[in-house]
Amino acid sequence: MNSQTAQVDDLRLVAMPNAVNCASMFVRFTLAEWSLRSLVPEVTTVTCGLVSAVVDAADPAAPSFLTVRLQVRGDRLVVEVEDDQPPRPSATAPVAGHHGGVVPLEGGGKYVWCELPLPEGMTAAGVALPRREARRSLVTEQMAGEKVEVEPEVVRRILAGLTKSVDG
Repeated sequence: MNSQTAQVDDLRLVAMPNAVNCASMFVRFTLAEWSLRSLVPEVTTVTCGLVSAVVDAADPAAPSFLTVRLQVRGDRLVVEVEDDQPPRPSATAPVAGHHGGVVPLEGGGKYVWCELPLPEGMTAAGVALPRREARRSLVTEQMAGEKVEVEPEVVRRILAGLTKSVDG
């Protein structure tokens, strides 16, 4: 297996119940961007299971942070979850049926990882890089001294939406 990482993306979350939904959205978005939609159900299940374990063990009064990371390496997609909670002695492979592990971190906390195979015949080199176009930034244009025009209709819609959320 080629161990060179071709793609990586991560997300930092607070270990609260909504972290599971955020992790699910992160997986769907990232795999769509990498053109790996066929892996979404399995990777979502694995990722949400790992994040749920961290959230369940977290103190709701003082929740810790966790990082969810997806990597495409060789012929595998690697799901990683890193947090600052001590590993429990009973912790074994993170997800039954998949190669993975739990590694205690020096400063406390743990790093849990799980590997899933890429679709048949695909390697990291074949995973599509996301295409991101340069976006226009109003702030940059204003700082450069350029006159920036904002459409009045857009401003009206924003103000109407803010007014509804304050009144409602």
